Amino acid sequence: MQTADPFGQETTLEAKKVVMVKGTANWDSAFDTLVDAFKALNTLLDKQGIKPSGNQMIVYTSTDDTGFTFLAEIPVEQDPKNLPKDMSVGKSPEGKALKFVHRGSYDNMDNTYEAITNHLDDKKLEAKDTFIEEYLTDPLKTAEDKLVINVYVPLK
Repeated sequence: MQTADPFGQETTLEAKKVVMVKGTANWDSAFDTLVDAFKALNTLLDKQGIKPSGNQMIVYTSTDDTGFTFLAEIPVEQDPKNLPKDMSVGKSPEGKALKFVHRGSYDNMDNTYEAITNHLDDKKLEAKDTFIEEYLTDPLKTAEDKLVINVYVPLK
């Protein structure tokens, strides 16, 4: 028996050391672009024998009708060496946020984000212009309809 997933649960995000790659995507190929970014990061970590210290994350830094810019992040304990130009080490977002859970394919994320927007409106909460997706299931290995993603909405 599965308990109901939290919806709009208040939480505080702790900053973690992450290796990240910045990218842009259009909505039509969003999931493939995100998976490619994770593949690039995982390849780098594998080559250097560095184990991730947490779940893969996507931080959406801006969005519009045609697409978005993002940071793909993987938490690490140690700094990778000789990073390619497009990768860097930094910190994941921190601070107060609301947690929502999405289960199922990436194509259905619109419904989750719509529900999140309605929830924020109902509660009269103001979100920052950032959304964070934490992949509890590995998008490289999990069937798309079996994805489990925590969506964090940082509050102003």
